[in-house]
Amino acid sequence: MAENSSSNAYWQANLRVIGISLIIWFVCSFGLGIILRPALSGIMVGGADLGFWMAQNGSIYIFIILIFVYTKVMNGLDRKHGVEE
Repeated sequence: MAENSSSNAYWQANLRVIGISLIIWFVCSFGLGIILRPALSGIMVGGADLGFWMAQNGSIYIFIILIFVYTKVMNGLDRKHGVEE
């Protein structure tokens, strides 16, 4: 029974990390790149306004950063629950 409880806690923590990552990526890609694009049009980044830059480049950079953050967080979570490789 204790193993099942630990397994459930591990998967709940895993789903929480995935959910937070998806929310961050959604806000950066859809929110900043599409919804808030007109509000960000006055801020210039690399010769283009910030809304355009987020839609074309920023969301990809955020996704790559999230991959590295996810691996670091999951490695810590794996060690905490004793399921590391």
